[in-house]
Amino acid sequence: MPVTQPRSGCAINAAVEVLGDAWSLIVLRDIVFGGRRHFRELLANNDEGIASNILANRLRKLVDEGLLTRDDATRGQRATYSLTEAGIQTVPIMVALGTWGMTHRNTTPELTIRARIMAEDRQLVQELMNELRELHLGTRYQATDGPRASERLRQAYLAELEASGNAGC
Repeated sequence: MPVTQPRSGCAINAAVEVLGDAWSLIVLRDIVFGGRRHFRELLANNDEGIASNILANRLRKLVDEGLLTRDDATRGQRATYSLTEAGIQTVPIMVALGTWGMTHRNTTPELTIRARIMAEDRQLVQELMNELRELHLGTRYQATDGPRASERLRQAYLAELEASGNAGC
């Protein structure tokens, strides 16, 4: 259950208070699609250039609001962040935002490939969420035959990059 009370009982307001700032969904995106689970990975590999103090603040907020957990790393160890079920359920929100962004904003073709693939394949989204549940929550699921959802998404992304002549990106 979240730590903070929303300003009102409106469901949209309650969601926006947690997910509507400039960085929370970007941090979640990097955990979901980038597989980054440690502070340094999130900081060093963020395309948008998040500052370390902002990242620390957002990670703390996402833990406080119940979208992430942080393990109790002992001195000298890196803390690992894991998605909660609430965090995993942001994946369709990210897909919807990506679809809206592709449609209504100027975007870079190579950076919209994953968003388009996921918008076109809802089954892939569900399978990716199940894969995330297994990785972050330890929940076993019945995988489909063949590569995992994350691998299929990666393969489709690389194939489109190659076809477009941007394989070096």
